[in-house]
Amino acid sequence: MWVVSSFCFGRTKILNCTASTTSRSFFYSKSSIPTSSRTKSIVQLSVKIEHPTKFGIAEVDGCSYKGANESDERSEPPPWWEKMLEGIRKMMTSYSKNAPVDSMGSDEASDTLPPKERRFAILASTCLSSQTKGHVTQGATERLRLNGLLTADAINKADEEIIKKLIYPVGFYTRKASNLKKIAEICLMKYDGDIPNSVEELLLLPGVGPKIAYLVMILGWNNVQGICVDTHVHRICNRLGWVSRVGTKQKTSTPEETRKALQRWLPREEWAPINPLLVHFGGTICTPLRPRCGNCSISDLCPSAFTETSKPSSNSNKSGPKKRLQ
Repeated sequence: MWVVSSFCFGRTKILNCTASTTSRSFFYSKSSIPTSSRTKSIVQLSVKIEHPTKFGIAEVDGCSYKGANESDERSEPPPWWEKMLEGIRKMMTSYSKNAPVDSMGSDEASDTLPPKERRFAILASTCLSSQTKGHVTQGATERLRLNGLLTADAINKADEEIIKKLIYPVGFYTRKASNLKKIAEICLMKYDGDIPNSVEELLLLPGVGPKIAYLVMILGWNNVQGICVDTHVHRICNRLGWVSRVGTKQKTSTPEETRKALQRWLPREEWAPINPLLVHFGGTICTPLRPRCGNCSISDLCPSAFTETSKPSSNSNKSGPKKRLQ
């Protein structure tokens, strides 16, 4: 069963996911770690899976959970993937306690928003997050909230210049302000101020791509239709050797190609938690440039370990002794 809790715009929060029968905790919520150690995110999603191989039915905001669509096309999972995944979880659990991350303090949005308004706010905030750092997104979303501009009706009536000023400096803020206006009008005309409840319809909205659509389905409708793959997940899955182009051993070239390849073998109970886990991993250890392989406990299993690091020995010494999986 999936349980969604604590929708937050104003404060830095992270995804708190518990999965499988071992009840593994991937991340911490605001109440369990200091403010200075919170990972950047837009919302907090608490997930509990009682049956790791079968999703149950839960009522969330008046909408029953539907579960993910089965894919007829399956592939063999990569070797050691479970050991790698467990190693990443352990590293991120430890790293979260002391990782210096950006944080900001402001009043939290109400956790009692009406379902329709809550879903639209999730969609709006997620659209702002594209190519934008977490604390910048949170600041922009909070300014919209404080000005009463987190509903379809309010944004539809608002002047686009006002929206631009409020969301600045998110990436492509001019285009996003225009998209928010268009999205609000569509949601009012077609969905009575609510948001689409399918990936296909979400993808028809301006500025909404697969990553946003799958994430909004999870957070807004509690409906896991696919894996949310961003640049971190795309990069890391290729480095770990988890994905490849169909019929070849070549790396996938786009996040969407990675999503499809990953869904062919990754168990569905991992589809939602894999994104926050790898995003955190990609922002702290498996970074885009000069990954910290000397500080990674699964480097002995990773086919890309030290291939992008010029001096692994010196990096390892600076980072301290390497922790290995037991």
